[in-house]
Amino acid sequence: MKASVFIVDDHYMVIEGIRSLLQYEKDIEWMGHATNASSCLAFLKQQQPDVILMDINLPDKSGIDLCKEVRAKYPSVFVLGLSTFNQQAFIRNMLENGASGYLLKNASKEELLEAIAEVSSGKNYLSMEAGNALKASADKIPPISRREKEVLLLIAEGLTNNEIAEKLFISIPTVNTHRKSLLEKLEAKNTAILIGKATKMGLI
Repeated sequence: MKASVFIVDDHYMVIEGIRSLLQYEKDIEWMGHATNASSCLAFLKQQQPDVILMDINLPDKSGIDLCKEVRAKYPSVFVLGLSTFNQQAFIRNMLENGASGYLLKNASKEELLEAIAEVSSGKNYLSMEAGNALKASADKIPPISRREKEVLLLIAEGLTNNEIAEKLFISIPTVNTHRKSLLEKLEAKNTAILIGKATKMGLI
């Protein structure tokens, strides 16, 4: 059975490269492309492909947000994240927002076809590099408690210890304890480094 494929990417060379790889494949029906989120959503109102190859960096909206919106509105459309980024936070965010897989733009034709076939049949697909990135970072992420996570998110929002204490209905010394624990667990010397590391690990 043929899988209909649509691509959302703001780089014409990427679109043309993938189209040239797929257009003569007997199991693929090429449905076209969009260069931004709004034209993708306009296209989906008219017709829905089986699989969307979706870039993460789009000019008008993050591919992560677009993925979430597409999956909410069109649950039968599967999304395959497509990116040059092999960072764990991007991969995890894309998957958490409904993507069925993640592929790097340096993927081979065989890998691309395998990913489309897997995703269009309702399975998940992670390229080997993306899978390794997730596994490597999972080994490095220290376990943090639910309360520490709440404190971390509020620190990232720029709240002071007093404001965090007020918001979470806990004492200021308790906030201090959680903050100190987070700095130790993430091996950060200060708040700026803490936020930077937490973002890279996908904790924020």
